[in-house]
Amino acid sequence: MALTPLGRGQTDSLGAGKAIAVLTSGGDAQGMNAAVRAVVRVGIYTGAKVYFVHEGYQGLVDGGDNIKEATWESVSMMLQLGGTVIGSARCQDFRTREGRLKAARNLVKRGITNLCVIGGDGSLTGADTFRAEWSSLLAELVKVGGITAEEAKKSSYLNIVGMVGSIDNDFCGTDMTIGTDSALHRIMEIVDAITTTAQSHQRTFVLEVMGRHCGYLALITALACGADWVFIPESPPEDDWEDHLCRRLTETRLGGSRLNIIIVAEGAIDKHGKAITSDDIKTLVVKRLGYDTRVTILGHVQRGGTPSAFDRILGSRMGVEAVMALLEGTPDTPACVVSLSGNQAVRLPLMECVQVTKDVTTAMNEGRFEDALKLRGRSFQNNWNVYKLLAHIRPPSTKSGYTLAVLNVGAPAAGMNAAVRSTVRIGLIHGHRMLAVHDGFEGLAYGKVEEISWERVGSWTGLGGSKLGTKRTLPKKYFEEISANISNFSIHGLIIIGGFEAFTGSLELMEGRAKYEELCIPLCVIPATVSNNVPGSDFSIGADTALNTITTTCDRIKQSAAGTKRRVFIIETMGGFCGYLATMAGLAGGADAAYIYEEHFNIHDLQVNVEHLTEKMKTTVKRGLVLRNERCNENYTTDFIYNLYSEEGKGVFDCRKNVLGHMQQGGTPTPFDRNFGTKMGAKAVAWITGKIKECSRHGRIFANTADSACLLGMRKRSLVFQPITELKEQTDFEHRIPKEQWWLKLRPILKILAKYNIELDTSEKAHLEHVTRKRISLESNI
Repeated sequence: MALTPLGRGQTDSLGAGKAIAVLTSGGDAQGMNAAVRAVVRVGIYTGAKVYFVHEGYQGLVDGGDNIKEATWESVSMMLQLGGTVIGSARCQDFRTREGRLKAARNLVKRGITNLCVIGGDGSLTGADTFRAEWSSLLAELVKVGGITAEEAKKSSYLNIVGMVGSIDNDFCGTDMTIGTDSALHRIMEIVDAITTTAQSHQRTFVLEVMGRHCGYLALITALACGADWVFIPESPPEDDWEDHLCRRLTETRLGGSRLNIIIVAEGAIDKHGKAITSDDIKTLVVKRLGYDTRVTILGHVQRGGTPSAFDRILGSRMGVEAVMALLEGTPDTPACVVSLSGNQAVRLPLMECVQVTKDVTTAMNEGRFEDALKLRGRSFQNNWNVYKLLAHIRPPSTKSGYTLAVLNVGAPAAGMNAAVRSTVRIGLIHGHRMLAVHDGFEGLAYGKVEEISWERVGSWTGLGGSKLGTKRTLPKKYFEEISANISNFSIHGLIIIGGFEAFTGSLELMEGRAKYEELCIPLCVIPATVSNNVPGSDFSIGADTALNTITTTCDRIKQSAAGTKRRVFIIETMGGFCGYLATMAGLAGGADAAYIYEEHFNIHDLQVNVEHLTEKMKTTVKRGLVLRNERCNENYTTDFIYNLYSEEGKGVFDCRKNVLGHMQQGGTPTPFDRNFGTKMGAKAVAWITGKIKECSRHGRIFANTADSACLLGMRKRSLVFQPITELKEQTDFEHRIPKEQWWLKLRPILKILAKYNIELDTSEKAHLEHVTRKRISLESNI
């Protein structure tokens, strides 16, 4: 862990003499507690005083015990709790000037000039109004003797930073708001459960999800479960939608499917602004088709439960960024919102975001639905376009004359099947003949190849593992047989979905092109591995599911430790030499340490960790969690670390160890992995179709250039195709990891939240970006 405490640097004295208040307002969202915890701990780390404001703006107005100083220990065991521990309330008082006067006085009396608000656009607009009025509120308070002139001088300006907590993901300028991913987890759990009963009875299910003004939850749910139809407020259906919907449902049933799923956002409307309700749809289906139809309205279930790993990490990262933004703020800095774009923290002007969010509603009210979709941002549009392709377009009767083959390589990863399904269906929409290869490169060599149809992959999105079968075998020793089969099955392009072996195997195929002409066909690699160790992509399909599995296990383990007191758990995670899972699960699970190969550690570091845990046992938090990546060090094994901690902790704490093993590769894919796999498959087919046409000469395909074999990866904010030969330079082949990994920059946050006194590198701090300009310049992000 390399945790030798460093000298007090600038970040840990940045907040000296300052005070920060944190409040949650409006509707609750899972992950808010992670954000509160991060604000408190990072605030304390910088030397600032941090205060909880209980019951949102109401607590700010009422003052008294509602505004309490927070301690390090007061935010312990909060990470895994849904909702908001400090409470939230709708507040009429704060809407009046009188209420805001009381709130200002309560802050001034405590010397608080920094306010962190976690809520929706209404809550954030309220904060901005408060800030704009601050000087006049203080002047009035001095006049009536509410505060002294001295106090007013000390609190001359108010800094405000917002974080968006809303399960609807309806705030413009942010990729994801806190709570959205967890809400999708709840919805998918229910959709999966409903799917089994619907298949048993041949039923049609109409599911209503939240989203009065925003169709994000409905749209992602439809993509992630392969729904037959989705109704969203931003893009109402055509006037003859009833006929189209019934035709669609009939086709699905005739194709052999035993169920239909229709997703409706609660704010769904038709082109004339009339509401489309779930009951309307049920009546239509029963009347016209006579199908056994059920309606399920999910309601507040979507807001409940434990936050997903993504929401905990999002809340934690945004909490850190919020504290930094507050402490760096000046009277001239506009109030900002901290947010995530791709995997980068960004700061955006609060009122710009609020304005664009309001513009969407205005556009919908005025019937300008094209504009509403555009204002939602590139990410929303991409999702909508993929959905329309998969749900509303049927394979053409004219064929392209090209054949694409899809295979899985490496270890199984949740979400692989979603990527295969999307690849097959989008391929068929392009008019290609689609082939499924079983058992990876070995299957291609042995001719385990079959044509695959639209219906065959129908229910694959929610299935874990690999339906095609997957092997780690590399192709080099089978060049002869593989070339023969590419020729026999007249394959014109290969889509390879898998982990590090998919990448190295494709490099081998590239080398084989010199000798075997049949290998001169375009190929595309889609990274899918729980280890997230494929170069050229910040994320791999399957890593999110594995991360959630580890996080859930850590929650259960911490809970058992809370009952026994003074216990430290050592947990071994997968990942080969890549420390992604251990680091991210450490952030999501609130670990005290995470040992990884990429960050060298020695016996002295282990000793510092033990001493740190010994100190922790003297507080009210009498449990510890330590994660160890399986290959972080060949000598400091999990058993060694367990034995060392057990020996050193004698009389202070006892130890338990847990090796999670292959459960990290199993399970149902998360909404992120289903959606990511679906979009990657669609994008890969579009690219490879273009490449085949580009490399076609007199009816023959000849692809021999570096850019005809690419890896599709997510880089920062965009999905990009990179020639695999160019990625060789960026790869440590011995340890099977990329030479540079973005998530290593998050490790200091993990340590600060675990109370280590280290220097936080703020050199790459997020600068203020503009929503309006950003929207135009952004490449197609996820």
